[in-house]
Amino acid sequence: MNWTAIKAIYKYEMTRFFRTLAQSLISPVISTSLYFVVFGAAIGSRIDQVEGVSYGAFIVPGLIMLSVITQGISNASFGIYFPKFIGTVFELLSAPVNFLEIVAGYVGAAATKALIIGLIILGTAFFFVDITILHPVAMIAFLVLTCVSFALMGFIIGIWAGNFEQLQLVPLLIVTPLVFLGGSFYSISMLPPVWQTISMFNPVVYLISGFRWAFFGQADVPIGLSLLAIAAFTAICLGTIWWIFRTGWRLRQ
Repeated sequence: MNWTAIKAIYKYEMTRFFRTLAQSLISPVISTSLYFVVFGAAIGSRIDQVEGVSYGAFIVPGLIMLSVITQGISNASFGIYFPKFIGTVFELLSAPVNFLEIVAGYVGAAATKALIIGLIILGTAFFFVDITILHPVAMIAFLVLTCVSFALMGFIIGIWAGNFEQLQLVPLLIVTPLVFLGGSFYSISMLPPVWQTISMFNPVVYLISGFRWAFFGQADVPIGLSLLAIAAFTAICLGTIWWIFRTGWRLRQ
């Protein structure tokens, strides 16, 4: 394993993150704070509790997942798309590094950025609501796994995208609606039976459910299914990336 190459890519991506700190960090924190004000204060004042938890606290795991997923995808997709756009990706492909080292550098940096934002949003939540984390180790594990898996997905999107519009297409039209419909602001058990069944086909449901279990010990689906879902998603993303580098799809054009 070429650790020097991984470190170089990782350091470059993290430096870019801190150069654009207002856009990369402050913006998502402010946006999430507005969610707390609107949903936690305005709507939460009209909803007493959800499954024994105050509504303001109940939405915290969903809001963290929303930010972590979108940030993981956007950071990883832009990180690999920009070298492809300006042509420097060919220098990377011709260097003595394999695809695992390239992926580790870009995805590791994107996952780190998403993790930082997720932890800051968690800290911000304490200013708005009272939160008790029943399983802190499981919470961190779910958070890290989600950051890594969706950073892998973002890496795939960055390779697939042919322009900046396509770079935003999947997150805006597919991922964000799935997160909103995945139980971020409500429990799946509150839905009619038909919609509960339909929601089970949304993979984000399993992530949010498992993450919420780490906070409150309650979940819409068994915790084992949540772990299996995120493991399967990560494996699919890794397999897709391996195929991309093996065939050169969208990289050698």
